[in-house]
Amino acid sequence: MGNACEPEPAGPGLLGPADVRLLVTELGIRPTKQRGQNFVTDANTVRRIVRTAGAGESDVVLEIGPGLGSLTLALLGAGSRVVAVEIDDRLAAALPATVERFAPRQADRLSVVHADAMDVTALPGPAPTTLVANLPYNVAVPVLLNVLERFPSVENGLVMVQLEVAERLAAEPGSKIYGIPSVKAAWYAEVRKTGLVGRAVFWPQPHVDSGLVAFTRRRPPSTTAAREDVFAVIDAAFAQRRKTLRAALSRLVGSPVRAEEVLRAADVDPGARGERLAVEDFARIAERLPARSGPDPSGSPAEPSGHAFEETPARRAKDRAERKSAP
Repeated sequence: MGNACEPEPAGPGLLGPADVRLLVTELGIRPTKQRGQNFVTDANTVRRIVRTAGAGESDVVLEIGPGLGSLTLALLGAGSRVVAVEIDDRLAAALPATVERFAPRQADRLSVVHADAMDVTALPGPAPTTLVANLPYNVAVPVLLNVLERFPSVENGLVMVQLEVAERLAAEPGSKIYGIPSVKAAWYAEVRKTGLVGRAVFWPQPHVDSGLVAFTRRRPPSTTAAREDVFAVIDAAFAQRRKTLRAALSRLVGSPVRAEEVLRAADVDPGARGERLAVEDFARIAERLPARSGPDPSGSPAEPSGHAFEETPARRAKDRAERKSAP
């Protein structure tokens, strides 16, 4: 007997190495480091990400940077509705066709937004409940914080980022790698590292391994301070890691003497360094900041999102050097 009467498989096909290379050729794509375009070629990896994220039929998944659709197909296969935000013109235009080709039965559960994720303030359809994404290395932290700020309906998620960034996001106070990403992420959520992903599952292959970071949203610390003020204190505290808080905050509040007064009023040791403080400590410091009015005296425009941190090779190298030289 032939197979003509056998039902067609309901699940989507997933992209393998040959599929990725074929799609890249068809689309005329030349992956760029600037946009962190390293495409996942291993089906088991995307299955693992979806399984670890716990994404299912009840979820509306926000995916940032879907690329060719490797992870998108796995999310659709789990029954999730997916809203994919893609900045690249050709990739954004091609993703619906790729899903029609590999997962025709799931295609109606995909929405594609052609935009820079940092500019998106609204999404089509039901509000997203979770974030699952392979985030570009160079903008991973700002994008994650931006999503947590702008989309409070996102209660949990799992992101794949550069391993060093994953470790910093999940770092606890007192760790040498604890810093701006750690504290700002903790404002919004409980963050934990959940796994390692080797570089061999990507094409082109990056020079570093990746890490999986899961988060569960929580209420921000109870404070009378605005989030922007708390984040300003965090930025100042880690601007030069070797400095004590008294010195690090002096520019923010006007002088070392005033900084010491603010810190003591917040019950924080002026001789401590930022890496010792939890997000709640930074909130208490922000509550004691002198009232600010009028434009920034530096003449620079305010940072409305409070996300001044940008993960760059130069900044990482500077942080490593300061940690090695710190007593």
